[in-house]
Amino acid sequence: MAEDCKNGSSKPTVTPYEEALDALSSLTAKRSRADESNKGDRFDLLFDYLKILELEEAISEMKIIHVAGTKGKGSTCTFTESILRNCGFHTGLFTSPHLIDVRERFRLDGMDICEEKFLAYFWWCFDRLKEKATEDIPMPTYFRILPLLAFKIFAAEQVDVAILEVGLGGKFDATNVVQKPIVCGISSLGYDHMEILGNTLAQIAGEKAGIFKVFFRTISIRLLAMHLFLNLNTIRVLISDFLRIQVFPFPIQDGIPAFTVPQPDEAMNVLVEKASTLNVTLKVAESLDAKLLNGLKLGLEGEHQYLNAGLAIALSSTWLQRTGHHELTYLEQASPLPEQFIKGLTTASLQGRAQKVPDHYINAERYGDLVFYLDGAHSPESMEMCARWFSLAIKEDSQKKAFNHPPLNNSGSTIELAQGNPQERDGKISMQILVFNCMSVRDPQLLLPRLMKACANHGVYFKKALFVPNTSVYNKVGSDALPTDSQVDLSWQLALQRVWENLIQSDKGGEAKHADAVCEEGKDDTKMGGSTCENSTVFPSLPLAIKWLRESVQQNQSVRYQVLVTGSLHLVGDVLRLVKM
Repeated sequence: MAEDCKNGSSKPTVTPYEEALDALSSLTAKRSRADESNKGDRFDLLFDYLKILELEEAISEMKIIHVAGTKGKGSTCTFTESILRNCGFHTGLFTSPHLIDVRERFRLDGMDICEEKFLAYFWWCFDRLKEKATEDIPMPTYFRILPLLAFKIFAAEQVDVAILEVGLGGKFDATNVVQKPIVCGISSLGYDHMEILGNTLAQIAGEKAGIFKVFFRTISIRLLAMHLFLNLNTIRVLISDFLRIQVFPFPIQDGIPAFTVPQPDEAMNVLVEKASTLNVTLKVAESLDAKLLNGLKLGLEGEHQYLNAGLAIALSSTWLQRTGHHELTYLEQASPLPEQFIKGLTTASLQGRAQKVPDHYINAERYGDLVFYLDGAHSPESMEMCARWFSLAIKEDSQKKAFNHPPLNNSGSTIELAQGNPQERDGKISMQILVFNCMSVRDPQLLLPRLMKACANHGVYFKKALFVPNTSVYNKVGSDALPTDSQVDLSWQLALQRVWENLIQSDKGGEAKHADAVCEEGKDDTKMGGSTCENSTVFPSLPLAIKWLRESVQQNQSVRYQVLVTGSLHLVGDVLRLVKM
């Protein structure tokens, strides 16, 4: 779309929303988040930003639920928001990252914030921060301004509850400017962002436990004496003169209640120690018993989601109790789950986590012949959970097709489905393809073997692995101005390919060193500088990989392609953007 100029030339029309995304993109730091020289990422500056934006009082009055963790924190926050929304509360949810549109990070009553409100609140914050920016207090970076914007949105919209997902770590995450949340939660811990959080589970747990909070309140000496008599029962006599003083302030330390899920001992020990130091009551939430859903299923797929749902129930119940809504509280699984909780858990939705998306291009004519199974797993532990979900999901899909068209044997009885690649009544065979990428700070030697082994344990083997670069990492919030294929450095994707080929060779009993030779002799099918090996292909762009998949479906009428996309939420978002267009 273009508008005419007086000189006869034309220029692209930039929408107000695109203009805002450009301004937001300008704050994307070129340095790593672990780089201490990046002044805009200094944690102490956040309090200056809050003062500039006049948000200090508003945050102190917000009824916040704060959630950290390695795996499942986004799902936990989503379940929690859905529960409380179905209990009748006006909710605000801040999560990260977004998959397609940055507005996904800011949800009001379960819906992404509309463009009109986003633009109003964004420019309100951006302009004030720009006006006050100095060398000592520079403009906040991308990962700092987004939580600040969330605080502004939730304050202006006067939400009843704000659920905040920690972006990275906990102690120095921008969301941790919150001083007095209602309740805190820590989901499953594992190895991720080790270049920033530490190389051991203990170090990682210590960073996550940084969201544990304590606050001080003052009471009179008389109340203090009553407290001591009731709880310690050790002081029998107090000086009568002190007892007559009614309003002498005395500080009492209170810990904000916190919940976690079962953790490895190394991590749990640190959480318990940190909680004890701060006088925080830390409890372990139980995994949700599926029977409590009255025959319904969780809105988010995967067996691991029952653990996240259990944590969400504990957080929601505690929030209700501490904010005076005792009639809705649910604290013990011995009693029935309230109807509002059931509805919240079974209707919750979150893109990119155990999500199935049929390709619109292919399925307009041949429904189900190309289906993407999307999961943003990017840690060793989440790789296993992703593999288990994918394996069970494709078998469930095959069983559904078999139920609709049951193949019969000579006696007229239904033939039992075989393990792996079942041939269906229409003669079609299911083929599994992997589309993968991960950040270079992660170790593919930890990720890919866990994925491959877990799938193999369920009889699932990938016919081909496709390695592609993300398009969402080129310091651009929107989808415009993406680099051309010739500009992309594929060295990382080629390294991932070598790891995969070595794993395949080792699994076949061959020697890993032969994998490079196999790739060198491989035919270049990408036509754009990629690399094809016996069991994998590197594509210089995701659109080319999608094009190859679609062409393969068209050329192989007897095959249904089940494509697992994992390793990066950015990659998952890129795929969603392409297949939903």
